[in-house]
Amino acid sequence: MVLENKLDLTDSSELARVEERISKIKALELFESGLLDTFEVGTFVGLASIHKHLFGEVYSFAGKIRDKNIAKNDFQFAPLMYLDASLDYVSKMPQSNFDEIIEKYVNMNVAHPFREGNGRSTRIWLDSILKNELGQVVDWSKVDKEDYLLAMQRSPVKDVEIKALLKDALTNKINDREMYMKGIDASYRYEDQYIYKTEDLALKPQLQQQSRSLGDRLFDYQSECHSSKTNDIAHK
Repeated sequence: MVLENKLDLTDSSELARVEERISKIKALELFESGLLDTFEVGTFVGLASIHKHLFGEVYSFAGKIRDKNIAKNDFQFAPLMYLDASLDYVSKMPQSNFDEIIEKYVNMNVAHPFREGNGRSTRIWLDSILKNELGQVVDWSKVDKEDYLLAMQRSPVKDVEIKALLKDALTNKINDREMYMKGIDASYRYEDQYIYKTEDLALKPQLQQQSRSLGDRLFDYQSECHSSKTNDIAHK
């Protein structure tokens, strides 16, 4: 089943490619524009702002609380009837040290407030808390995919593994652009999205546009997929 989207795409593979490309560009914009630093830190409001920026050009539900129950690998995320209360609880959880921050992250993951894009947006949210409170972020490129997924699967019952895994990957390079881009790529790889590298999608400064229309982005994607055909037509 293909998620309803603003691009009217009906093929799940095509939608995944477009979503990855657009949202990675938007993730880089968050960093380079400084917009991420203006969002609330450690609250659902802040997370919703991140999610809306990443996926707002693809999904109408971006930044909005999901309206149905969801599960993954037989794990049921917070039921709708308790979701608002869960998000309020997580937003108010303390975040003054590493253990508290990871516990907060684990609880937000259990809440899983969005229909899609929870992991990618919540990892950026986690880094914003770590940056604000500890002056550190996670170097996600050092966090093995299988180790991470297994630790997160176990975290609602036992969070020792995820704490140890992420603590070993902490870095003081909170403003390092290259590390941020590699981290975004690693984060997307956890979700099996690795067609594009954020570095390759980055525009040259003199050509960079902070806000491009949805039509332009879709045109770019279609042009990329059909470049050979387009070139043939252009030379006729």
